[in-house]
Amino acid sequence: MKLVVQRVSDASVEVDSEITGQIDEGLMVLVGFGVNDTTREADYLAKKLVKLRIFQDENGKMNKSVKDIGGKLLLVPQFTLYASTKKNRPSFHKSLNPDDATVLFDYFTEQCSQYVGVETGVFGAFMKVNLLNNGPVTILLEKEFED
Repeated sequence: MKLVVQRVSDASVEVDSEITGQIDEGLMVLVGFGVNDTTREADYLAKKLVKLRIFQDENGKMNKSVKDIGGKLLLVPQFTLYASTKKNRPSFHKSLNPDDATVLFDYFTEQCSQYVGVETGVFGAFMKVNLLNNGPVTILLEKEFED
């Protein structure tokens, strides 16, 4: 499972000219699932994401989490995070199939919602994502358990 995490002042996602998710200060997160991902990776990264200390404290140090600042998450499903680019045209054979990825995205959203407010994009839709990156701060989180 892969997450591209961006600290934002505000962010939104639009589908068919309608806003489907919008947040003020928080994290805009692109979420991708690989063929071997399960709820185990989703559980691990949900906890890691909400505890990730990338917001400034009173001393200007990155020492606060999205939960600490009362921020929200904007989760955007992004199967292209698993693109293989050996050739000029990306291949997506490492991405989890859409049916299973939809279920896992919903599960991940539910897990994150236990800690902070969550807005989302629409799985499988053509989305326009707007964000004002605050910093800029962009962090990559990945997890794949080996059984």
